[in-house]
Amino acid sequence: MDWAGLMRLGLCQLGLAPEAFWRLTPVELMVMLGADATQAPLTRARLDELARAYPDTWKGGGDGA
Repeated sequence: MDWAGLMRLGLCQLGLAPEAFWRLTPVELMVMLGADATQAPLTRARLDELARAYPDTWKGGGDGA
């Protein structure tokens, strides 16, 4: 995690005091920075779509090799 970059954003862009910054969880900080809107959660439909696009393939050997 880029703590220096996150601190710069929290302290400079958001105007947080250092104590307030360190009380936040990473998720809370990302929400405050607007990062929560950039990626939707993985839904079952999306997981199924990815499984079809990238199916597991058997390589033999029984040990995953």
